[in-house]
Amino acid sequence: MASQIISAFGAVITGVFACAIYYWLSDKLLQIILPVRSGDVRRISANLKTQAAIRPWLFLGPALLLMIVYLVYPVIATFILSFYDRSGGNFVGLANYKWAATDAQFRQSIFNNILWLAVVPAACTFFGLVIAVLTDRIWWGNIAKSLIFMPMAISFVGASVIWKFIYEYRGADGTQIGLLNAIVQFFGGDPQVWIAMPIWNNFFLMVILIWIQTGFAMVILSAALRGIPEETIEAAVIDGANGWQIFWKIMVPQIWGTIAVVWTTITILVLKVFDIVLTMTNGQWNTMVLANLMFDWMFRGGGDSGRSAIIALIIMAAVTPIMIWNIRQASEDRGGH
Repeated sequence: MASQIISAFGAVITGVFACAIYYWLSDKLLQIILPVRSGDVRRISANLKTQAAIRPWLFLGPALLLMIVYLVYPVIATFILSFYDRSGGNFVGLANYKWAATDAQFRQSIFNNILWLAVVPAACTFFGLVIAVLTDRIWWGNIAKSLIFMPMAISFVGASVIWKFIYEYRGADGTQIGLLNAIVQFFGGDPQVWIAMPIWNNFFLMVILIWIQTGFAMVILSAALRGIPEETIEAAVIDGANGWQIFWKIMVPQIWGTIAVVWTTITILVLKVFDIVLTMTNGQWNTMVLANLMFDWMFRGGGDSGRSAIIALIIMAAVTPIMIWNIRQASEDRGGH
């Protein structure tokens, strides 16, 4: 552990010094190539303008290079790979795309992803908004917010392990250690294999992500609610509006941009959901989602790089427009304030 900490610390120090040296050397080189010493005023002015135009690109150069290497190139390589067979060595044209259009498991994964998209972002945003409003009205609201936000500090795998114990099933005649089955048995019901129940098991998995992400939605929306001018709420109270009307007609419209950003941020996360399904069911019992299907085709059963590339492109195509809209919306909100 100590050696790992020392190695990490050394890597950070080396990286910082390397960046500082690069910026210093590149700036010096720019000044040598385009000098601004005494002489022709026009030339000095032209060199200063050229320096001002080039310098930002010099400083952004390493970041742009890394972006090309780790983002642009993989996208292009994945697109090309989607036209090749499982080994990536033989060109098969649109065969992988035809497979995606006709494969039952692929369609099931699309359906499950749509189900997740319909439930999780809406539930997280709704619960986050309601909790943000309620906790602002009680004296122990900050304590409640801390407890609700706490699952955000847990990894998806860790959260899944916790909920696996909640859904645990030990047979009809066994002692139920799963919390949910213990409660059902206490009230006279029969224990169930919750994560194997068709359709419903998807919702049981969604609960885990809702439990984690509600805290995120609550924090962001709570900050937005605090930014609402008190004058508008006071005016509504004077006009005779009740609490429900104030919430829906005064508060929500003023933070609608923030609600949309929270919604789309969680939507992007849902499109990439992987850890929860892998840990809880490994995609069994019709719980497979696109990310898990991509993982299966790429790394299991000998691997099929062509079909996994198709799934990766579909996930990227679904995430990209939402991400672009989210960034623009966030920029507009910051510009408005």
